[in-house]
Amino acid sequence: MADTNENQAPEKLQGKFQATVVCCILGIGALVSWNSILTIADYYYLVFPDYHPSRVLTLVYQPFALGTIVILAYHESKIDTRKRNLFGYILFTISTFLLIVLDLATKGQGGVGPYIGLCLIVASFGLSDATVQGGMIGDLSLMCPEFIQSFMAGLAVAGALTSGLRLITKAAFDNSNKGQRKGAMIFLGISTFIEFLCVLLYAYVFPKLPIVKYYRRKAALEGSKTVSADLAAAGIRNQNDLADDGSKNQRLSNKELLLQNIDYAVNLALVYVLTLSIFPGFLYENTGQHGLGAWYALVLVAMYNCWDLVGRYTPLVKWLKIENRKLLTVAVLSRYLLVPAFYFTAKYGDQGWMIMLISVLGLTNGHLTVCILTAAPKGYKGPEQNALGNLLVIFLLGGIFAGVALDWLWLIGKKDAF
Repeated sequence: MADTNENQAPEKLQGKFQATVVCCILGIGALVSWNSILTIADYYYLVFPDYHPSRVLTLVYQPFALGTIVILAYHESKIDTRKRNLFGYILFTISTFLLIVLDLATKGQGGVGPYIGLCLIVASFGLSDATVQGGMIGDLSLMCPEFIQSFMAGLAVAGALTSGLRLITKAAFDNSNKGQRKGAMIFLGISTFIEFLCVLLYAYVFPKLPIVKYYRRKAALEGSKTVSADLAAAGIRNQNDLADDGSKNQRLSNKELLLQNIDYAVNLALVYVLTLSIFPGFLYENTGQHGLGAWYALVLVAMYNCWDLVGRYTPLVKWLKIENRKLLTVAVLSRYLLVPAFYFTAKYGDQGWMIMLISVLGLTNGHLTVCILTAAPKGYKGPEQNALGNLLVIFLLGGIFAGVALDWLWLIGKKDAF
């Protein structure tokens, strides 16, 4: 039987601000390494000019992410969330550090060997991403919506942070000897530190916050087996009496959950199909030459990341948040008008119009992502919310993979594309 203190609002809300901040940092850690790769793509284009780094590395990354999340989501109810998330953040830390080692070992030289090594490390990023994103979104789905919003905002902060740092390092090192390489090493060093910080926060800080303990204990009472290690880490060890009522343990199957939320899942996939069919490959290879010169692609990536971050906070304004399922579908489908807009702007427009379009792409991407992920878990029990969070991440990563593949279509008809 649950402790009577659990149901007292002041007790369960204690530590909410700290938990929100930690969720944001964990969100940064879930994407900062990959965003660093995307942001220093101009360096990899210098080292590997004939291998389409931005497109190829993204195409390497996504199959591993998608395959891993499908397997983990299928076995979600049997997997210890704590071990899963810690494994993901530790692997992120090691893989990011290995990028530094690879560059130092090859002295920044190109070639097939170093490029294969780079691709292998990027594949491990895909494995880490699926492990962390599915685990964290599933875990946070059984808590309050603000935690998911903060985690998703952290993903966007990672992009804005790396873009800002890239602009700074380019300005600082642009005219120096091997300036791009120095900037890239600074990026990867900062990313490695952030990943290590996330390991410490998730292992020792997050599980001990009172509000987190409240929601995880509540989930255990509703039959969740995935939170036991986190409860133990928080000092709650007498869990034998939790979820001992068989009637409470009954939950909807993954198939039933998916059928009830198929519109959310498909809409989430469609959001990322569009976004990744444009960002980042199109920005680096299909926007032509403009007054900003070598800064142009970096500015476009920075604008996308900044407006994506803004979009992940706009749902906090109640009248801006879209909760009606039909309106969400209309909003998602209307974004596809951006495809001809980008095509004609790249062909005939100037850089001002392109910056405006990429800002709209980022703003709508962030806004719709948070609207969908915070609305879908409402009304379900803890184990079902965790399962639904993992299922939605499958469609999110599936959309990303499809978008990355479709991104290659922009090369059709382009001279020397391959």
